[in-house]
Amino acid sequence: MQVLPFPPRLPHQPFPCSTRLSSALLKATVLELVVLTGHVLLYPTGIAGERRPTPRPAGPPTGTAPAGTSALPAEGNERPPVVLLHGFIDNRSVFVLLRRTLARHGRRHLESLNYSPLTCDIRTAAELLGRHVEEICARTGHHEVDIVGHSLGGLIARYYVQRLGGDQRVRTLVTLGTPHGGTAVAPLASAHPIVRQMRTGSAPIEELRRPAPGCRTRFVSFWSELDRVIVPAEAACIDHPDLDALNVRVSGIGHLALPVHPTVATAVRQALESGESATGTAGTSGAEGDSGTGGAA
Repeated sequence: MQVLPFPPRLPHQPFPCSTRLSSALLKATVLELVVLTGHVLLYPTGIAGERRPTPRPAGPPTGTAPAGTSALPAEGNERPPVVLLHGFIDNRSVFVLLRRTLARHGRRHLESLNYSPLTCDIRTAAELLGRHVEEICARTGHHEVDIVGHSLGGLIARYYVQRLGGDQRVRTLVTLGTPHGGTAVAPLASAHPIVRQMRTGSAPIEELRRPAPGCRTRFVSFWSELDRVIVPAEAACIDHPDLDALNVRVSGIGHLALPVHPTVATAVRQALESGESATGTAGTSGAEGDSGTGGAA
């Protein structure tokens, strides 16, 4: 597997591996603090939910057409909406930069959803996500959406897709630092029920290990070896025999930087675009992941 370089690779220097790792971890930690500071400043702007555009006029149900005609995609060949789902104790402000990147490259329908920090169950949050997706499809005239989820947001979206029939609506699910295999970190935060559900061996995590034959959604999971929220870091990979999953390793950044780093944003955009051809790569120059059924990085 090739690695997304953050920052670009430097000429080889004869330092011990541990020294290079310590240096990379230090840089990643500094970047995490910078991202955290910026996000604290932006957080108030994302507390309120997004304004919803005016619904489209009522017409035939999506995917159907009058007798003697063929159904056409909403507004010609327009790409499906992208739903952005934040992580634990966060809000839609975390996606400001990613949203801007996607909008610049022709994504007209971008929906950043907030769920309450009081949400105590992944299953309940997944059901609520399903209702939001149905509303978005009805409003935009699209039959499918793409979803990008950071951390807990990716886990909620995967539960919706894999356990609640959301694969009928979700074409591609991109996750950023999501604990697909559970995480052993944050014991003090385990007082919150939904944090306990993110831990290794929890009931929702075990439910996601169950068979999912015929799941139609394509998964792309971005993970970082310097992610100190997902422990072990490889737990952010999807490893399931029934899922069309691609795991993409990024290097040199931590958990908080994943949804805001410009190179990751570009890779996410290209991953969504590559879903149309299902080539099995993340679509970014110099970066590949392990593709195929349940390929883990």
